[in-house]
This record gives sequence, structure tokens and C-alpha cells, in this order.
Amino acid sequence: MKTIAGFLVQERKAPSTRWTLLLSLISILVALGLLAVVFSMYGISPVKAFQSIFTGTLTDWTGFSAVLQRTIPLLLIGVGLVLAFRTLFFNIGAEGQLLIGATAAAGMGLFVPMPDVLRLPAMILVGFLAGAAWAFVPALLKLRLQINEVITTLMLNYVAINLVNYLINGPWKGKTAYGYAYTDPIPDAAWMPTLPGTNLHWGTLILAVVFAVVTWLILGRTTEGFRMRILGESSSVAKYLGMNTLKTTLLVMLISGGAAGLAGVGELTGIHHKLLDPLQLSLGYGYTAIIVAWLARGNPLGVLITAPFFGLIFAAGDVMKVTLQMPFQIVDVFNGILLFLLIATEPLLRYKLVRATPPALPHTPKERTDGR
Repeated sequence: MKTIAGFLVQERKAPSTRWTLLLSLISILVALGLLAVVFSMYGISPVKAFQSIFTGTLTDWTGFSAVLQRTIPLLLIGVGLVLAFRTLFFNIGAEGQLLIGATAAAGMGLFVPMPDVLRLPAMILVGFLAGAAWAFVPALLKLRLQINEVITTLMLNYVAINLVNYLINGPWKGKTAYGYAYTDPIPDAAWMPTLPGTNLHWGTLILAVVFAVVTWLILGRTTEGFRMRILGESSSVAKYLGMNTLKTTLLVMLISGGAAGLAGVGELTGIHHKLLDPLQLSLGYGYTAIIVAWLARGNPLGVLITAPFFGLIFAAGDVMKVTLQMPFQIVDVFNGILLFLLIATEPLLRYKLVRATPPALPHTPKERTDGR
């Protein structure tokens, strides 16, 4: 146990919900304060900038629908990452899993003949399975060969990006692309229904909310969820109890990767309707969802709050680009600052300072002064 300036550093058994929320709120406020500094560096009044963002996203239906639209992939991926992080599997490959899900769904929609009524359900299923399979590979490598999952999941992102670029510039390039890199549009029967006048594919939004609730129930109310929680606390304890850690980890990664694949299907069928440049298909949702999951602190229902917050940030990027003439990449700056602050507050969640009590002095009898 370390001592710092008269205080003992003690490990917390479990940080309180109030303390966790307070640290998260402080991190967000500090990040917003630093974002105000960025606005000032561009010569824009922070008050004017925040006012423009507020009116452009929350007081206008078009802007608010854009917030919900950006929330959908973050919600799906974020819940899947919460599940993975709870079992100590650090899935950094959701971006690639999203792209692979969209790619598999596009291939199904473009090249596999089937009745129109089955096309969209088939694309959803194939997208989920493709994302799950993409996550299965690093999970198996970790469990069988002890290869670090952070490295493998991250590297597979670049494999997915290059695969999409190859397809849209090569064998899948559309007949009407006219020099641009994208496929032909998927059939109209495969388009996800949206609210009139928006790109808000409400079916995927409902699916994402249900997924968050079901995941919360699984973690808290089922035997398999108990196994996941035990595995997340200590893999050695899980093995001592005779748990099948291989089965549990693979199940978690299949769900996590499949959720990211579903997010890719939503972007394809609800917004773009074609496979196109990875940077346009996903605005970095897979990476931002890591912060979404981290801020939710392991609670799937918490993602119902953190995902819309970052959906607002993404929609604010559009407002900054159009209204304030600022680059959209400011969103990445904010996300990076917030992730750094969340990491910086982790020691405050795990440890606390307790005033050290000085040791009691040993009792010594007083000398007699009466000569006896």
C-alpha cells in the first residue's frame, strides 16, 4: 500500500454509481471546455458556436432526426462492445466488422436472386453473420494461440477497408459509377423503411433499443450472463469453477461482431443504398463506439444515454461544417480529448486516498523524581 503526502492509496471494492457519474460528467465538461478553446482558435465565439449546434440539432426536426440517425450504429456497436469489455475481451475491430457486414449484405442484395419479400431479411441475417465471423477470427486466435486481441482486431479493420476498396474499384464497381468508386444501387425492395423526409431508418433504431434491453437482461438475469460477469472479474476464477471460458468468449464475440455487422447493414440499406468508400459508409462509428461503451461503464442500458450523446456530436459536426465553416474532423478532436480524459480518470475509479493514521507512540513509564 503506497503513501502519498500523508495519505494511503487504497483500492476501491466497487466505485459508487454517484462517483462514477460525477467523474464522467467532469470529463465531458472539461472536453467541452477544450472544444471551446478550439472554437476560439478558429476565431469563432464559443457561445455562438454552441448556440448554432444546439439550434441546428435539437430544435429542428431535420437536425434531430440526424442525431437519431447517427445514434443507431453507435447504439448497436456500443452495446456489443460493452458485452465484450465486460468479459475482458478488448474488441477494437468494430469498424471492420461494420464494413464486412455491409459488404456481405451488399453482395446478397446485388448478386443473389431471391423473392423481393425475402431480400431485406436475408441481407440483415447475412450482415450479422459476416460481422460475427469477422470477430470470431481474433477471438479464436486469442483463446488458442494467446495472440493479443487488440492487435488482431485493429489490424483486421485495415483488411476490411482494403477489401471494400478493392471491390468497389474492381469487380463490384457500378455500371453507372462514371469514374467514382461505388457499386450499383441495391434493389428498392432491400431499402430499409425511413421516416418521410429523413434518412432515419426507424426499424434499425427499434432493433438497437431492443438489443440494449435484451443484453442487459442477459447479463443480469441469466446463467450465461453470470458466466460472462465471472469471466470478466477473473478468468482464473472462471476456470477454477469449471466454466467453459472458450464457449463464453466466443459467444460474446459473435454477438459483439454481429451487432457491428447489423450496424453496417443499417447504413447500407437505410442511407446509402450502395456499397461505397469506407470513409463515407462509416464516419468512424466503430472507433467512437469504444468511447460510447467506456462511458457507459459496463451497463448496456447506459449506452441508451451515451450513444445519443455522441450521435449529437456527429450531427454537430455537420452543423459546424455547414454553418460555421469548420472541418468535420473537429468531431474526431472532441472524441479523442474525451477518450483521453476518461482514461485519465480510471485511477480515480479504482483507487481512493485515505488519511494515514500516525502510529501510536510506545508507552514508557515516567521516571520517579522522589528518589524511591
